[in-house]
Amino acid sequence: MALHATAFSFTGVSTSNQTYRNSLPSVFPAPRRCTVKAAAAPFPSQFRPILSRCKIQGRALPSDDGPLKKDESSLVVCFGEMLIDFVPTTSGLSLAEAPAFKKAPGGAPANVAVGISRLGGSSAFIGKVGDDEFGYMLADILKENNVNSDGMRFDPGARTALAFVTLRKDGEREFMFYRNPSADMLLQEDELDLELIRKAKVFHYGSISLITEPCKSAHIAAARAAKDAGVILSYDPNLRLPLWPSAESAREGILSIWDTADIIKISEEEISFLTQGEDPYDDNVVRKLYHPNLKLLLVTEGPEGCRYYTKDFSGRVKGIKVDAVDTTGAGDAFVAGILSQLASDVSLLQDESKLRDALSFANACGALTVMERGAIPALPTREVVLNTLVKAVA
Repeated sequence: MALHATAFSFTGVSTSNQTYRNSLPSVFPAPRRCTVKAAAAPFPSQFRPILSRCKIQGRALPSDDGPLKKDESSLVVCFGEMLIDFVPTTSGLSLAEAPAFKKAPGGAPANVAVGISRLGGSSAFIGKVGDDEFGYMLADILKENNVNSDGMRFDPGARTALAFVTLRKDGEREFMFYRNPSADMLLQEDELDLELIRKAKVFHYGSISLITEPCKSAHIAAARAAKDAGVILSYDPNLRLPLWPSAESAREGILSIWDTADIIKISEEEISFLTQGEDPYDDNVVRKLYHPNLKLLLVTEGPEGCRYYTKDFSGRVKGIKVDAVDTTGAGDAFVAGILSQLASDVSLLQDESKLRDALSFANACGALTVMERGAIPALPTREVVLNTLVKAVA
């Protein structure tokens, strides 16, 4: 089966790492650098208060004149997996029926890191990829998107993870993973960049890195270092049942670190899974997942928007409805949207008006991402998000 356009054929790929790396450069050109210019038109007057409260600010952009300068005081460090998603070029078919696949970089924590950078924030990624062509391609993508990759490691004995994604006609997904084991599973505690973790404002992670050792121990050590340094911990379980030995082990693993997080984002499906079938729309059910030290619990509802819960207030923020092509990365774009706001202004955790504005921004990030195939390729820039919000209130 051939993978057309931005894809490759599995036939004849050498198992020799050196041969493999040297055989594919023409198939995987380095991502091209681009400059995004700010919109010249002023925003409508009714929208300016929201923009002001969200503290959505401009930043230096990449150019040939020198490297991008970031505000390191609002750094978000994302920990976990980075991989290659293969997305069918035709929706509504099984993997076997799909005529071709589009290659797209992905992995939830990496998606969030790139998403934050595209929105003008400061981000870093910590994780492991293979010492292979895909691994170097992913590292280049982080660099091209101005994501700090100092914490990225390369494993000479394992390949970069692959995920084949089937797209139903409604844009929803099913996954088939190739990681037996993949490099992301082999990150070790002594490979962590603890200095990078400790200087973060927010440390973000998922649950996939908890499935196997040694990555599980590395995950726990990284989160402990962040917590001890006073860093805000952000957790998106990102349930992928096929990767866990069983449903019960997934439930136990996800909940094993639940009470350490300051911010948790979950989906309706994940609420049902974690509560073993209870109604995800019942606030009393959701409140069962709110632990005493939690600062913010977010529930995403796809095109309907999201719900938010704190100790003092709760509510719902409507989403922006669009025609979905591929929902891969929508939740990660949402997380990038809210964390990019939170990292620059933690007071929104106590200010409901600020929080609602930030969640409107995050909802727009998620909506825009589903309009294209692939996760990282579809993540929006700050300008695109703001223009979308302007149109929504016009």
